Amino acid sequence: SRPGAAMAASPGALRRAGNEEFRRGQYGPAAALYSRALALLEASGEAAAEERSVLLANRAACHLKDGACRLCVADCSGALELVPFGIKPLLRRAAAYEALESYRLAYVDYKTVLQVDCTVQAAHDGVNRMTKALLEKDGVNWRQKLPPIPTVPVSAQTRWSVPSAAAPGANAPPATAPQGEPGENVPWGRAWSPVAQTDQTAAGTERARTLKEEGNELVKKGNHKKAVEKYSQSLQLSQECATYTNRALCYLTLKQYKEAAQDCTEALRLDPKNVKALYRRAQALKELKDYKSSIADIKSLLKTEPKNTAALRLLQELNRA
Repeated sequence: SRPGAAMAASPGALRRAGNEEFRRGQYGPAAALYSRALALLEASGEAAAEERSVLLANRAACHLKDGACRLCVADCSGALELVPFGIKPLLRRAAAYEALESYRLAYVDYKTVLQVDCTVQAAHDGVNRMTKALLEKDGVNWRQKLPPIPTVPVSAQTRWSVPSAAAPGANAPPATAPQGEPGENVPWGRAWSPVAQTDQTAAGTERARTLKEEGNELVKKGNHKKAVEKYSQSLQLSQECATYTNRALCYLTLKQYKEAAQDCTEALRLDPKNVKALYRRAQALKELKDYKSSIADIKSLLKTEPKNTAALRLLQELNRA
């Protein structure tokens, strides 16, 4: 299917056209095609979670090739939120973190891949490289400074290794799939058929707003864990910048700094100058000891709001760190 097939504008045709561009080394045009497919699927919410996850992982591969590592991280995090423990987005995010010198986060992702499938050579190599880098950076106690490594449920482990018709995404390919195709051989599970989506979209947006407000009420009561659940449900229906920054605030309170940083990255993808997202990501990165990136975020924020006292205070702390 040549890029011309994109004219058909079905998500499947756009994805195949994107894969074709990717194989030819045209990463920008490929990313644009994946974005168009994602825009078409946005309204179908839950039903299209797997398809959207594949498209995000494919677009992440384009960003990685183009050296846009932060965009790659954001897309991989999005893909993993839709379908947790996908090998390709984990490996791509690890590579992006490595390029950004966020070695601890890269280590965690490589280790997570090995829990899903212990035969992935790229992950073994990555763990070895990160261990060396972290030993140099943090000394013998480097393990104590790692963010928590998620425990991969058995269902996710078997899902990759024992294809069963019942399991969603059962036929996901091994991570050693040829590099030329970002996701060509990832089947989309269920056949996707467009439906009349206008009413659904309006109802979805309304429901998302209600869930977000319920989350806000829970935050006021100090129940951040429950609030996270409400915000997560809201985001599945409608990706809104404020919902991401609200959930990031909860994650900061719960000391889940990696998740807080990811949410802020998602928010900044929707609104690149969002002050709350920049400030909260800087806070999270400071806790993750990524001072360089944290300072960069505060400086970006101060371009928009030069007199922001909280940001100026955080910058002082970072310069002392």
